[in-house]
Amino acid sequence: MAKVQLNQKEQHYADTREQAEEIVLAAKENENLQMHKITEKYNKYGQYYLIDLTYVYQTPKEVMESRPQNDNVPEGQMSIDDHEGIEYSVDGNRNVSVSEGQLSIDDEQSDEPML
Repeated sequence: MAKVQLNQKEQHYADTREQAEEIVLAAKENENLQMHKITEKYNKYGQYYLIDLTYVYQTPKEVMESRPQNDNVPEGQMSIDDHEGIEYSVDGNRNVSVSEGQLSIDDEQSDEPML
């Protein structure tokens, strides 16, 4: 599912009132449309219309505050929670050492790009 902001505002331009009403009619197809407004404006070039649309997506508070599910992790891959990382320690001289039995940086160097 695509990420959507909870509140969205759009502004459209139309040359005629009929075009403005068509834009509003198309926007009404979205069930999350909360407000629409057609404003008649004038400038040195003549009359035009501004259409303001406001969409509100009512997401329950429980869904917004819950942690994401790990159900969609592809087979053969680990989720972030399953990975514990590489154990290392830093001494007083800021030297980093890796615990025995883990890969060293020399073991990982190759000509193949990392994905």
